[in-house]
Amino acid sequence: MVSELMLQQTQVARVIDRLARFIERFPTPAACADASPGDVIDEWQGLGYNRRALNLHRAATVITEQHDGVVPADLAALLHLPGIGPYTARAIRVFAYECDDGVLDTNIGRVLARVSGRTLRPAEVQRLADDLVPTGEGWAWNQALMEVGALCCRPRPRCEACPLRHECSWFAADLAAPDPASASASVSKRQSAFDGSDRQGRGRLVDALRVGPVQRRDLARIMGWPDQPERATAVAGTVVADGLAVVVGDQFRLP
Repeated sequence: MVSELMLQQTQVARVIDRLARFIERFPTPAACADASPGDVIDEWQGLGYNRRALNLHRAATVITEQHDGVVPADLAALLHLPGIGPYTARAIRVFAYECDDGVLDTNIGRVLARVSGRTLRPAEVQRLADDLVPTGEGWAWNQALMEVGALCCRPRPRCEACPLRHECSWFAADLAAPDPASASASVSKRQSAFDGSDRQGRGRLVDALRVGPVQRRDLARIMGWPDQPERATAVAGTVVADGLAVVVGDQFRLP
């Protein structure tokens, strides 16, 4: 569960060392729940999307209070946890409990759309992913499809190396435009630019809060918008609204 949340929008190379360190500091859901949200946010530094850290703390609290401190294997129970969506819930079931669900990350979604030769709707692609899993082989099957998507069926495909090329409708059509994966469900779209964005300013503020409290008058400078104090104040308000910071007097602090 921790690794899946860390790997959302974060490269594997950055997660490997941090996962071990996080688990050492918070070895169980109860240990994570007993810590303050600020402690978990602090340990998340460098992993991006600080809301994931907050959701992990909230999920650990629910697991401790409602599931005797054990991450549930039931799909509905997993989906009830804060920050756990359809992909992460199925990934936990498959990779922790070896269930026979179809996991849908962007790599697998791209493979399924291209092999099918058409754009797939959300319910359709999940049903296809589930139906294709060989009984008793969910763990290996999903790992294999992820590798095919990551190494061969990339945004710019390497069909000559792909073990599925002779089963692939798009390959049989000589990769005719449009790419079936371009608008298919579960396939990630290009993100907006990060430099100068509100996301960048939010990240700078949380990084500063990891060091210590931030005075309201310093928000614009710390967030990288020295000439836009109104923008800085508004975006800092969203950080507070998301539970990533609290305001005490004229200071912003980790919760």
